[in-house]
Amino acid sequence: MEKKSCNCNCNHEPTDAEMIQSLDHIIEGFEGVLGALIPVLQSAQNLFGYLPEIILKHISITMKIPYSEVTGVVSFYSFFSTIPRGKNIVRVCLGTACYVRGGKDVLQGFKDQLGINVGGTTEDREFSLEVGRCFGACGLAPVVMINDDVHQRVKPAKLREILNSYKSIEEVVHS
Repeated sequence: MEKKSCNCNCNHEPTDAEMIQSLDHIIEGFEGVLGALIPVLQSAQNLFGYLPEIILKHISITMKIPYSEVTGVVSFYSFFSTIPRGKNIVRVCLGTACYVRGGKDVLQGFKDQLGINVGGTTEDREFSLEVGRCFGACGLAPVVMINDDVHQRVKPAKLREILNSYKSIEEVVHS
């Protein structure tokens, strides 16, 4: 499981037990609230970085919701991930306008640059690659979103430059 650092200034990485305790506090806050499963899952994913099976089972037991219902919600919504995701999520639009204006080539360029396929995450967990169907920016096609940043009129020749802007300084120096 991905460990998030705590909010204190002690450089302490929380243990799995501490993170599960935090999750339990979140679940307690939703006790008796209808429709609480999705916000609890969102909080768990923010806490752990993804939704590992052990956490899904814990949520199922703690909230007294059948495991099949929990996994059904997770598999239905594309926002949720049961595999570790990268620090930076690269989403390439393949809606009609983006596809026609070179989105397919941009996607292939990201696959080549990152060495992963759609749905994959780089070994260093720096990047995950996803496809989107429409980002509502057809006039700017092809469009790529990295995290919450929109990149417009993206050309395959500019991908390395775009990716480097999301890497840490030491990674850029060694690449």
